[in-house]
Amino acid sequence: MARHTYSCPLRWSDMDAFGHVNNAVFISYLEEARVDFMFRLAPGDGSPSFSGGSVVARHEIDYKLPLVHRHQPVTIESWVTKITAATLTISCEIKDGDQVYVRASTVVVPYDLEAGRPRRITAEEKAYLQEYLDDGQGALAA
Repeated sequence: MARHTYSCPLRWSDMDAFGHVNNAVFISYLEEARVDFMFRLAPGDGSPSFSGGSVVARHEIDYKLPLVHRHQPVTIESWVTKITAATLTISCEIKDGDQVYVRASTVVVPYDLEAGRPRRITAEEKAYLQEYLDDGQGALAA
């Protein structure tokens, strides 16, 4: 199984009064990695895959360790843990090497912006996602 890797810079404004990255900011980090995974790496040159829109249906986050501001980016590894006809689940770890700060899972629903409703995952999208499909161990296990 392949994992998508995203290097995420930390901003001074991400810190809270306790001197570490605020828990709500991690949602933004996950979004940055997810957008990089789904849109910049969409299959095929000029492919319309995932460009029609998507919405988040669910976030699940386990905060493992506090992350303090520094100039070095953190690594966000993403992979797919579930694909259905109209949803996909992307799991992530925000980490430095073996040091994991956050484990998360996000359910994403492809969305037809013109029709204003959810849509099915296309065959091209499914083939792309399957390259990152885990064999059954999600990010929140362990």
